Amino acid sequence: MFLNFLDELRSAGIPASLKEHLILLEALDAEVIERTPEDFYYLSRAVYVKDEGLLDKFDQVFAKVFRGLATSYGTAPGEVPEDWLKAVAEKFLTPDEMAAIKSLGSWDEIMETLKKRLEEQKERHQGGNKWVGTGGTSPYGNGGYNPEGVRIGGESTHKRALKVWDQREFRNLDNTRELGTRNIKVALRRLRRFARDGAADELDIDGTIAGTARQGYLDIVMRAERRNAVKLLLFLDVGGSMDPFVKLCEELFSAATTEFKNLEFFYFHNCPYEGVWKDNMRRFAERTPLWDVLHKFGHDYKLIFVGDASMSPYEITHPGGSVEHFNEEPGAVWMQRLTNTYPAAAWLNPVPETQWGYSQSVRIIRELMTDRMYPLSLAGLDDAMRELTRKR
Repeated sequence: MFLNFLDELRSAGIPASLKEHLILLEALDAEVIERTPEDFYYLSRAVYVKDEGLLDKFDQVFAKVFRGLATSYGTAPGEVPEDWLKAVAEKFLTPDEMAAIKSLGSWDEIMETLKKRLEEQKERHQGGNKWVGTGGTSPYGNGGYNPEGVRIGGESTHKRALKVWDQREFRNLDNTRELGTRNIKVALRRLRRFARDGAADELDIDGTIAGTARQGYLDIVMRAERRNAVKLLLFLDVGGSMDPFVKLCEELFSAATTEFKNLEFFYFHNCPYEGVWKDNMRRFAERTPLWDVLHKFGHDYKLIFVGDASMSPYEITHPGGSVEHFNEEPGAVWMQRLTNTYPAAAWLNPVPETQWGYSQSVRIIRELMTDRMYPLSLAGLDDAMRELTRKR
């Protein structure tokens, strides 16, 4: 079974090696976990999965190979340890309340009775001591009390159920899922190059110990804080067709601000032209000439565009094509100036990649970016960071 598990993981695209397989067997042989399906799930996941983007695939493979133990789609009846059937009665109930609760007996009797109740019951039930429902003292349902019960759905209240019949869900992370702030931060961390610069305001513990030992007296050594030395220029498309992606762009902006100390951002609409801005409320009154941006920030900056690239093709290819003002030069000219000045550049598109082929403007922008357009997904952002890392 375990070799089949290894083969299925590899077939699903999870890079599981024989070494990891042997580690799993050694851990099982050393009895580092309890012999429960859930403990085995977490152990095998810790051994085989090195990228959180593969967690969803791992869950699917685990469900397929170990059907009936623990899956993402539900659980099937299986053996329950005998000691589970010997649960101790709740201590906080009065003797009268305890006396009113009668166990049905063995596991087989409980399961058989549950089957009959499900066949007989026609509607939702609240409270009581017989039907499947919530509250009450029936052995079946959730939110109530019975020392030998079967929880069906909901959350456990007294942790006394002999068996849980509920959809079993593990955290669902997939390379194709849209990003949240935390996942964006994780993906952006690939674009890191640490350096120590600035004021020496951090205690150097190793240096202090070495200096004290060498001098014979307390020698406090300070050092500059270790920071991400990568410099980032972030160009954000706003308005119009980007309105549905405001939340996602806010999350990306928040994550980037946290991860990069050397971050400069500007807004544009549809395509960059001769002017960009930092305040959308004053975008016509307070614009920054794009020439100033090109001259102020050095070639070592990484450039990221965020936009759906959905517009009239004339906005890119012709003078005067902008929908907001008369641009003397086509957007394509400014795009070429930007990518020539900043060789490490990428375009992040929140529109699903499967839809890019339907838009002529997306195809044009993608050509201008020399195919460095990536979807705003975990996989897409990871690929974009790899691309920016390659270009020094």
